[in-house]
Amino acid sequence: MATGQKLMRAIRVFEFGGPEVLKLQSDVAVPIPKDHQVLIKVQACGVNPVDTYIRSGTHNIKPPLPYTPGFDVAGIIEAVGESVSAFKKGDRVFTTRTISGGYAEYALAADHTVYTLPEKLDFKQGAAIGIPYFTAYRALLHSARVKPGESVLVHGASGGVGIAACQIARAYGLKVLGTASTEEGQKIVLENGAHKVFNHKEANYIDKIKVVGSRGPIEISPRDTMIKESSIKGVTLFSSTKEEFQQFAAALQAGMEIGWLRPVIGPQYSLEKATQAHENIIHSSGATGKMILLLK
Repeated sequence: MATGQKLMRAIRVFEFGGPEVLKLQSDVAVPIPKDHQVLIKVQACGVNPVDTYIRSGTHNIKPPLPYTPGFDVAGIIEAVGESVSAFKKGDRVFTTRTISGGYAEYALAADHTVYTLPEKLDFKQGAAIGIPYFTAYRALLHSARVKPGESVLVHGASGGVGIAACQIARAYGLKVLGTASTEEGQKIVLENGAHKVFNHKEANYIDKIKVVGSRGPIEISPRDTMIKESSIKGVTLFSSTKEEFQQFAAALQAGMEIGWLRPVIGPQYSLEKATQAHENIIHSSGATGKMILLLK
């Protein structure tokens, strides 16, 4: 390590496994941005289910060990590489991906994955935009190609992606049906774009349909899809091209300006509690907003 190298606190993963492999270290070198990279002083970082799949080694994304988890950070530009022209030190930003990992006091990101965070949104909300809103937008507008007047059912609508899907669908003129398993969750779903909400823990609450997300296997009868001439589409944000990300960002930034994009913040954890956050995002029932880590 170079003399005088600035150090930071960060979560490091040295082996794939359960939440216990998340290790907080206080002597991690702060990255230095080069070329088209920016260094962000992280104020908040979103915790996403995909973070746990990558950590466990079961996802197709397998970062070289050791690594720091976290895609969705919000914070302030600390420094920029020599080829960066769109951002400067002091700018408020959020990301859809990082190079060095977001569960840290500082994060390195490529400038094309960084976006201006409007003043009307705080850093907690900024950390809730990335994967949830870009995934929901890709699923609804890019993959399903929804049209105004159509109906959409958002299953598990009270979490980060679910709330994003409800807000986007309502803004684009769809009839929005949502499900949530708790009274608080159902209230949040109705407040964020759904016309009607159902309790998916009640027997026979509605035909079993999933719109966005996966938490395990689901049984489907091919004959049922034949009768309705329905189709099943898989969606992954990470297959989006750089151009598609820019398209999604343009639509979502318009939503921020107009006011329909307003992330709802749920459980909040300190960096020291990252292990607990990973336990809870998978095993706790009844999501109520987006889970985030706070770093300030």
